[in-house]
Amino acid sequence: MEQKRTAHIISHTHWDREWYLPYEKHHVRLIRLMDTLMDTLERDGEYRSFFLDGQTIILEDYLQVRPERRERLEKLIHEGRIHIGPWYILQDAFLTSGEANLRNLLIGHRDAARYGTISKVGYFPDTFGNIGQAPQIMKQADIDNAVFGRGVKPTGFNNTVADSEYESSFSELVWEGPDGSRVLGILFANWYSNGNEVPVDAAEAKAYWDRKLADAERYASTGQLLYMNGCDHQPIQTDLPEAIRVARELYPDTKFVHSSFEDYLASVRQSLGDNLSVVKGELRSQRTDGWSTLVNTASARVYLKQMNQLGQALLERVAEPLAAIAHGVGEAYPHHLLTYAWKTLMQNHPHDSICGCSVDEVHREMVTRFDKSRHVAEAIIDDSKRAAADAVDTSAFARYGADALPLVAFNTTGWPRTGTVELELDVERIYYRDGVPPEEMKRRMKALDIGGRVLVDGDGRAVSCQTADLGLQFGYDLPDDKFRQPYWTRRVKLTFEAADVPALGWKAYAWVKAAAAGENAGEAAGGKAVGGKAMASSDASLVSGERTLESERLRVEIADDGTLAVTDKQTGRTYRDLLVYEDTGDIGNEYMYRQPEGEAALTTRGLAADIRVLEDEAHRGAIEIVHRWAVPASADALFEEEKREAVYFPERKAQRVAETVPMEIRTVVSLERSGRGVGIRTTIDNRAKDHRVRALFPTDIQASTHLADAIFEIARRDTEPAAEWRNPSNAQHQQAFVDVADGEAFGLTVANLGLNEYEVLRDGRGTIAVTLLRSVAELGDWGVFPTPEAQCLGVHTTELLLVPHGGDGATDGAYAAAYQFQAPWTLAQTGVHEGPLTAAGQLLSWEGEGVAFSSAAIGEESGDLMVRWFNMRPEAAELRVAATAKSFYESDVLERRGAEVAPAADGEALVRTLGACEIFTLGIRGTAPGLAK
Repeated sequence: MEQKRTAHIISHTHWDREWYLPYEKHHVRLIRLMDTLMDTLERDGEYRSFFLDGQTIILEDYLQVRPERRERLEKLIHEGRIHIGPWYILQDAFLTSGEANLRNLLIGHRDAARYGTISKVGYFPDTFGNIGQAPQIMKQADIDNAVFGRGVKPTGFNNTVADSEYESSFSELVWEGPDGSRVLGILFANWYSNGNEVPVDAAEAKAYWDRKLADAERYASTGQLLYMNGCDHQPIQTDLPEAIRVARELYPDTKFVHSSFEDYLASVRQSLGDNLSVVKGELRSQRTDGWSTLVNTASARVYLKQMNQLGQALLERVAEPLAAIAHGVGEAYPHHLLTYAWKTLMQNHPHDSICGCSVDEVHREMVTRFDKSRHVAEAIIDDSKRAAADAVDTSAFARYGADALPLVAFNTTGWPRTGTVELELDVERIYYRDGVPPEEMKRRMKALDIGGRVLVDGDGRAVSCQTADLGLQFGYDLPDDKFRQPYWTRRVKLTFEAADVPALGWKAYAWVKAAAAGENAGEAAGGKAVGGKAMASSDASLVSGERTLESERLRVEIADDGTLAVTDKQTGRTYRDLLVYEDTGDIGNEYMYRQPEGEAALTTRGLAADIRVLEDEAHRGAIEIVHRWAVPASADALFEEEKREAVYFPERKAQRVAETVPMEIRTVVSLERSGRGVGIRTTIDNRAKDHRVRALFPTDIQASTHLADAIFEIARRDTEPAAEWRNPSNAQHQQAFVDVADGEAFGLTVANLGLNEYEVLRDGRGTIAVTLLRSVAELGDWGVFPTPEAQCLGVHTTELLLVPHGGDGATDGAYAAAYQFQAPWTLAQTGVHEGPLTAAGQLLSWEGEGVAFSSAAIGEESGDLMVRWFNMRPEAAELRVAATAKSFYESDVLERRGAEVAPAADGEALVRTLGACEIFTLGIRGTAPGLAK
């Protein structure tokens, strides 16, 4: 009988590294599974192959316990029996940064390559929504497909609404990214377990395959049918060859093969017609009822997202570019340490980890991993900044005498930067090795005169500086060639505005005796030096009374209830009623938010606040707002019953109790003299359970769409959800910011640090709502898993930045300010010395309207400087790059060497036209940062 269809059975296990069990309990099960898998493959040649879930970390986890089995494992991989890669871990793409997504792909490829093979499958089996730039990223990595489980609702053959933006007629589709890149998309329309536990008994097999064949054919566009033989933590089916033999006997018209993704994808491509739907951009399940999108994992355990944001920022935005600067003056680039730090951080990036939707033990261990990765990043930063600062030529400060104390401010972001910085400076040290008795050391440090000093820049101009005496401090050095060196020091903290520090660059300052500076410093600043603070005549206060902050660009007025009126002097527009806090009940779970039916939100609108000036300096002003609020203590007794009985959350009827608990909210609103935005630091003392707290920012802009920072994309999203949406909430993911604008004259960008959930309300005012805290009581999903620590009781602090702009945040600097907000400044104390680096310089310079800088690092294989940008807009942009280098070449997300490119003429900048939404990586050979003439 002619066989008209082929059933491709791919054996796998979807390995959530940690989830409803703590990591080590899952780990033990993994060892058992891998032992069985290897034994089965070696024993049974008909058990052809196994797909190892697309993540190479499984190999590390297994060999950590079974190192003696490495050779057996390597042999099976070389033989093509176990397929590995392309990722290091299966991450949640929306909650991890663009660079983290690329490091995941790059490290996965490198780890797999050590075994001699890489599975070129764009594998996203259970990512909670899929990013729009995945097709471009896959194509740059030579992967022409994407296999995924969420984000598109298939409609079946001959459906009349085929080719609508978020739907596909079939389980096979064309997925197109915003740059136009296309890959073959394979949707697990019947999930990644549709071929699980295939029966060997003939009668059971007949019933099983009758159902399974019909289910797959309902969505498939060809006769090549996919069956995934496995599921979450699924032990392998050792009798699968026998089950396939039974199926062949029952269905002679069907070809049953124990297949692989490589064979399946090749067969699909040979069978495809021209009737596939083209699905564009982000895949976020918008054509569903909205109750199972899992989007509120973006706000579960916010503290994890904040730790992740800091960890990513320290690695990609500070440690890597700073180490690249140090590398340019001869320091070894710490590839091994950076890879270790990235791997440790990425172990927190699987969806059930970073999404905060696991049992409490899992997330406790994550905190430790975040700390471990951060500590390595901080060590790299400390070493790199010392090496770079010691290479900066500070000899010009010698004219201020032996008491001059130089320091260097590093701007490791991709744009020039001005902002308030802080540095703890050692005025003088006495080492134990000097032989001075300890009590005498301490006496001398306490008696040290630290008055009468000013801060000057490299040109001798005084810089307004706030000085805090930190008193006697103990410290120690850890030299590479000696035993630890303890000392006593007198330490001060300097706070000042670092102005116009170049992109990917640095600027030197010195804290000097005012007498040594003489009239030069005061005259250069146009003012005078008083005590420990240099004051310039232009240093007017930013504070007016107790309720107003004002700079040249912005004016902030605070009402009795703590709401803000922010005026953008560039456009003349005032945004009113900003910063209302909202509290609602939450009877959902770690996956999804569910407000009690009929409940009215509580807000701080009209609630009188205590308001006082907190800081009034030339570089920054700050006002504190304190709300003393009372909110319901928890959900009611019915909620406990509904949780015990696993009532589906949209069907729950629980309400909140009448009893209230206090919730104090302390907000610091700040404005920097040259800043683009209004800083908002909120500290919540949370004593309530089962609720959500958001900050509301009405824009009064009528726009049907808004913009959100996603992965290498400023995604444009509909404010009104699709017609199929039934969930009252339309919360969505963000990375650095969300923006509501009219596209022409004005807009408001709200930037955040680790607050990944927002909603643009359909309230007639275009209100941006950012989730600050969500308190829930259970994991949810397939069983009853209490998670009391997900209530997030205690003190939590969040940070936002409001940036008004002129309508296009990509071109007028608002988005650049939001990206810079993500990255901390780096400062280092150094000495008076000559050096190869100029007192103010940079790694390279670049220009590009609407272009965003992403990363600068030294390539591990090439040793070259690899710099990445992306075009924020869906139209071409010109990128101009100037650097002292031997040559330039185009690269990709895997840092491979491509075609050489050259400036039009010697001494001119390299010019490259970026396509719409293009991700562009440039390799620079022999770069020499900021060398002194």
